This record gives sequence, C-alpha cells and structure tokens, in this order.
Amino acid sequence: IDADAIVANAAATSATTTTTPNITPLNGWTPNESLPCYGLPGSLPPTGYFDPLGFAQNGISLNEIKRNREAEVMHGRVAMIATVGYFVGESFPSPFGITGPANDQLQQMPLPAFILLSTAIAATELNRARIGWVEPDFGNWSKTLWKLREGYYPGDI
Repeated sequence: IDADAIVANAAATSATTTTTPNITPLNGWTPNESLPCYGLPGSLPPTGYFDPLGFAQNGISLNEIKRNREAEVMHGRVAMIATVGYFVGESFPSPFGITGPANDQLQQMPLPAFILLSTAIAATELNRARIGWVEPDFGNWSKTLWKLREGYYPGDI
C-alpha cells in the first residue's frame, strides 16, 4: 500500500467535493431557506402559512425571522399573564387594599410593591436577553444590534 497515493487521492477527492454547512436542529427545527419563515413551526390548518402583512416575506434573514418569532412569543406570554392578572385582581381581595376595576389597580399599588414588581420584570427581561441575545459590541454596533445567538430557539428561555 502506497501511503503517498492514498494521501494524494484523499486530497483530490476533498478538493472536488463541496461541503455543506452543518446546521444543528434547534428544538427539532432545522432552518430551511426554501420554506416560508425558514420552516419555523406554527402554521396550522385550515389557514396554513398566514402572513398577510409580509413580515416573513422572501429576502428576510434568518435572524430577523427568529427575532420576530421571539417578539411574538414573548408578547403572547405577557398577554396571557395579564389576562390572568385581570381575572385574579377583580375576583379576590388584594393584600394592599386595592379596589375597583383591573384597569385602575396598578396606580393604587404602594410604592414598595410597585418597585418590587418592576424589579422582577427587569430581572426577567435581563435574564432573557442574557440567554438569547448576542452581547453588544460597542465598537461595531451593526454586527450585534438586534442579533440573537446562533443556537437560540426563539422563546426558549
């Protein structure tokens, strides 16, 4: 067996073959450029893929699609928590003596409780940013502004 011939054959073979990037699935999803929204799960019958305003039109980058999905998921979670807050706030007595309709209850909170609530929201948002978003590069904002991490699945905190 001629070792030089094997090395030369391997080099010639690797020079003529093209390599495809190794894309690792994120929560079972592998981005596919040929599909709307890069194939992100979420289209359901009977409407299927539904984008009347064109947020996911052709030409939008994978990062933009992931960023839009991140916003969609997080706003949905906030809306669900707010809905529960409305029902609980109007159904049960408050420990702070807050009364009236839910729309008027936030401004009735005592300042220490409001500061605690604001701190909890800020800590949650900072943790989400730490997990999903690329750290800012103050020397070159255009590289890191609005950029999600490569291995981050939108909403996966």
